[in-house]
Amino acid sequence: MAVEQKPLMPKATAVWLVDNTGLSFEQIADFCGLHPLEVKGIADDDVAKGIKGQDPVTSGQLTREQISEAEKDPKKRLKMMTPKHKMPGVRLKRAPRYTPVSKRQDKPDAVYWIIRNHPEFADADIIKLIGTTKATIQKIRERSHWNATNIKAVDPVTLGLCSQLELDLAVTRASASTTRSRCCRTRAMPATRSTTSCPCSTARPTCTTRPTRSATSCSTASPPT
Repeated sequence: MAVEQKPLMPKATAVWLVDNTGLSFEQIADFCGLHPLEVKGIADDDVAKGIKGQDPVTSGQLTREQISEAEKDPKKRLKMMTPKHKMPGVRLKRAPRYTPVSKRQDKPDAVYWIIRNHPEFADADIIKLIGTTKATIQKIRERSHWNATNIKAVDPVTLGLCSQLELDLAVTRASASTTRSRCCRTRAMPATRSTTSCPCSTARPTCTTRPTRSATSCSTASPPT
């Protein structure tokens, strides 16, 4: 079932309708999504003081014909016009992971466990999974944390900081990212010549001996008489 749309600025629209039309309080309240007593308070200047009226006609929410027909018939209810342009949906930003106060002291143990068992994790991956800060991760890596002597490697799933499914998914993503970065670095490296000499490039030794004549081709010298 489709939800009936209401004005974007209900009180400002109600102020304009009270000041510029002869609609009843019930009609204005039904259109703006307000209580009739609240609309009566707007008419008596007890509610919405200092709010500038918003014209629903110029904004395309109502027409003059609709207002005129509703003024003649107090039982008629106003309806929002279909907007000409569909507004894109607003993507809400994901809120940071909330960790109960009782479990926040266990975060360094979980971070240390990830650093030891999953070195492929980047700081951003640990922050997203555990909900800590980059400065804390750096101090734990350098063993300069204020409580470094008491930090022990404990599985974050055991501590209740994340689920096993979330940990497995984070490990898969981190491994894929590491593999992708290695491939990119390999492709970007220029081809270097090998320092070992190729056997084909070695100079062939030159022959210094002259070829000897064949015994059959040479004429034998006659012995002296």
